[in-house]
Amino acid sequence: MSVQSQIRLSAHEYLAQEQIASEKSEFLNGEIFAMAGASRAHNQITSNLVVAIGSQLLDKPCSVYASDMKVHMLSESLSKYSYPDVVATCGDQYFEDEHSTVLLNPVLIIEVLYPSTEAYDRGLKFFHDQLIPSLREYLLVAQDYCRIEHYYRQADQPWVYSEFHALSDTMLIYTLDCELKVADIYRRVL
Repeated sequence: MSVQSQIRLSAHEYLAQEQIASEKSEFLNGEIFAMAGASRAHNQITSNLVVAIGSQLLDKPCSVYASDMKVHMLSESLSKYSYPDVVATCGDQYFEDEHSTVLLNPVLIIEVLYPSTEAYDRGLKFFHDQLIPSLREYLLVAQDYCRIEHYYRQADQPWVYSEFHALSDTMLIYTLDCELKVADIYRRVL
């Protein structure tokens, strides 16, 4: 992420600007950050994840969204709008706006790692996302080799970490009651 401008905006001004902008940007306490473009591999993995998860949610009260759904994280010291690569929610869905473009209660966030944003996705972005009360699972997916890092938060417990390195692996997304085959995630990529 890089700073787009030194002008500070209110959340309302950011949202209004974002509706007419030709490129997406994220918001953090008044600062605007331009988002990097995605590679073919990044887009393919994101599409594969949406298809693999979405096909298992057809008869469940859950929804999965690709990278155009904003998520708002708000605490006493932080106001942040971001665009996860994949986000899912179950049960009642709460949106900040009448256009349903800002999701407030994600249960799953997935970030496909890009070289220029990997450190941010692993560090500060994950730190901020952990402050979302509804969030239960966070996945980091490498795009250039087979590696998926899975973080799962049980009720009132620390995050449980696991990794998947083989295309033959299958992982469980607990909050959605879904199974993901690693080979399906990397289809047409590796």
